[in-house]
Amino acid sequence: MSQVHIHPSAIVDEGAQIGEGTRVWHWVHICGGAKIGKDCSFGQNVFVGNDVLIGDNVKVQNNVSIYDAVTLEDDVFCGPSMVFTNVNNPRSHVNRKNEYRRTVVKKGASIGANATIVCGHTVGEYAFIGAGAVVTRDVPAYALMVGAPAKRIGWMCGCGERLSNDIGTHTCPACGIHYEVGGNHCTPIRHD
Repeated sequence: MSQVHIHPSAIVDEGAQIGEGTRVWHWVHICGGAKIGKDCSFGQNVFVGNDVLIGDNVKVQNNVSIYDAVTLEDDVFCGPSMVFTNVNNPRSHVNRKNEYRRTVVKKGASIGANATIVCGHTVGEYAFIGAGAVVTRDVPAYALMVGAPAKRIGWMCGCGERLSNDIGTHTCPACGIHYEVGGNHCTPIRHD
């Protein structure tokens, strides 16, 4: 069995659940209520709050804070210095901990460097959030989102290659998976 690797400079509070094979690097702080799956990686200077659920094989790059009320499903990628929020209208002098809005990042989604995910939204399966994008609404599965506020400019295959934006059936040139693309959806076609 693969052990959890925790760098000596990291702080893992008592009670945190961390799956086997997970790597916790320099100056990471994981709070005691966090639940983390197996084979994850947390780069330098990452913070993981108490009310956080993280699946298996999640990669969190340097300088990312995963605050309370965030869920990352399996195979999510968080690029360097990307940001999660958990309060929609913060004020230093007003305690709004009872107003946290849940954010869910679905299986296989990728969030680029310096992107911001405003709280209370869901990022769909295998969506791709471009570097620096600001997500202010729910993101469809397989969507390619860029800009501030983020807008969908296309679709991405589960393998990470860009698909045609035209309505109809398309095949990923890299992996050969077929997709049905509609006005605001992209769905893999299952062949059984």
